[in-house]
Amino acid sequence: MREPDNATATSSSGSGQAYSIVFDGGSLGNPGHGYGSYQIEGPEGILAHDQLHYDGDRVTNNQAEYLTLIRALERLRCHLEGRVGSTSVSVRGDSSLVINQVCGRWKVKHPDLQPLHRQAVDLLKGFASTDVAWHRREKSVKVLGH
Repeated sequence: MREPDNATATSSSGSGQAYSIVFDGGSLGNPGHGYGSYQIEGPEGILAHDQLHYDGDRVTNNQAEYLTLIRALERLRCHLEGRVGSTSVSVRGDSSLVINQVCGRWKVKHPDLQPLHRQAVDLLKGFASTDVAWHRREKSVKVLGH
């Protein structure tokens, strides 16, 4: 199956500061030991570049992708301290499944992913605008270094 070059969902309603998130997650074994990394960049430069490890040995690749996106969004919302409504965020990831589910194009059928999906979508709500899009793996590697 060919991956889309520009799976995007955009919502806009204002202007203000703009931030970008690049995220990636995976597992050693599937399921296995989960890991992830993300970078948040904004007007002041790189806000965060974190590597994550998830407890247990039963984390799937898709769970790790969602968990990493959630952690990045939580970090950004904490940094903004109530200024979410005047902030735009663009999110890029190389997981076609997560991007298309977050954008609402694909159903979330797996019961283990449903609460993670709801949490990610809820964390995106309230931003002045959001732009969520898939990008090629090479772009994640360039930003995140793996």
